[in-house]
Amino acid sequence: MASPDKKAFLLRIDPGLWAEIERLAQSELRSVNGQVEYLLRDALERRGFRPASARKPPKR
Repeated sequence: MASPDKKAFLLRIDPGLWAEIERLAQSELRSVNGQVEYLLRDALERRGFRPASARKPPKR
């Protein structure tokens, strides 16, 4: 069941890319959805962005 605090959306993806994501997800013991989310977060962090949900409050 989807988490109520997560946004659902339709994604059209090349079948070959989908197969590779499935293979990677299986090897890392994740669902395909979890793997896609992990890859997106990783890509954002590599570019210097952090999703709001992953940000820590500033120390005082």
